[in-house]
Order: sequence, then structure tokens, then C-alpha cells
Amino acid sequence: MRRKLAAVAGAAFGLMLAANPASAELDLLSRIFGRPLGQATGRDTVSIDTRYKPGTIIISTSQRRLYYVNGDGTAIQYGVGVGRPGFDWSGIKAVSQKRAWPDWTPPPEMLRRRPDLPRHMHGGINNPLGARALYLGSSMYRIHGSNEPETIGQAVSSGCIRMTNDDVIDLYNRVRVGARVVVMR
Repeated sequence: MRRKLAAVAGAAFGLMLAANPASAELDLLSRIFGRPLGQATGRDTVSIDTRYKPGTIIISTSQRRLYYVNGDGTAIQYGVGVGRPGFDWSGIKAVSQKRAWPDWTPPPEMLRRRPDLPRHMHGGINNPLGARALYLGSSMYRIHGSNEPETIGQAVSSGCIRMTNDDVIDLYNRVRVGARVVVMR
């Protein structure tokens, strides 16, 4: 039965992907699991300082917004969740790798704070990294999806930047490995 469901889902996904690749995967998975997996949080195109190169990601932790620079004086604005007090940070990083449905291994520091966490989780719908992850340099920080869309706009993470799964898929499809990421408070 599971193989048959997977085959039907795969065929349906292929048809949906041709129509709208950014949200097709989430639409299909939402139907399979019977619950929404993430919705855009007011994604919009806004004016931005032209000193930033196209493809740059700018994150304002105080505004709880991420901006993807288009290069024509505009950027795509996304709502994000950020690090809670004591876990906030700023600086410049680069996207070192990208992963779809990434596995998650909590770092030792997190396991000391939360010994109840699993030692490792394979990628999937219940994984806290969500549908996509952009790894920031050699740091433990990521820009990633979330299976808790209600946390977007809040300061609740251990330093990672959270997005809805729909928004992180959209961003993932735009960003290249090596892209500059500017995090400011």
C-alpha cells in the first residue's frame, strides 16, 4: 500500500511541479498528511539599498525579516523567526551548502540544554529543519524551514533563521552556494 501511495504521489508531484515548482511539493505533501505544511508570510517585493549585490541575503533580526536582493533596487522580503535572547547574533556569512529535506543532528550544546531531543533525525515532514536548509559557512547556523509556522515573526530559535516551508523553498530555488548573508540586529 505504501509503495502504491508513493508511486501515485510521485506521479502527482511531477504534474504539479510543471505547473508551479515553488509550491507544488508542499501542496502535495499537505494533501498526503492532511494538514498545511507552511504558507507564505506576506512575501513582498520592496525597495532596498543598491549597494548590495544581486543574490545577497540580508537578515534584520530586529525586524524579523529576510531580504533576497534582486539587483534592480528591489528585494524579496520574507518573514522569519530568529534567535531568542542570548542566542541572537550578527555578522557576515556565506551559504556553504544547500539541502532539500535535510537530516538534523542537534549540536552538543543544544543536547546539553535539551537532553530530551533525539540524537539524529532523518529529513522529513517532522524534522525541525523543514523542507530546505541553507548552511551558513562553517557555523552551526542555518536558514531553514520550520514545521512550526506559528514561530515565524518571533525570537524563539537557538540562533538559526526559521522560515515557513513555502518561503524557504522559494528562497532555496533562488540562492546559490557562495551567496553572501548579512545578519544585522
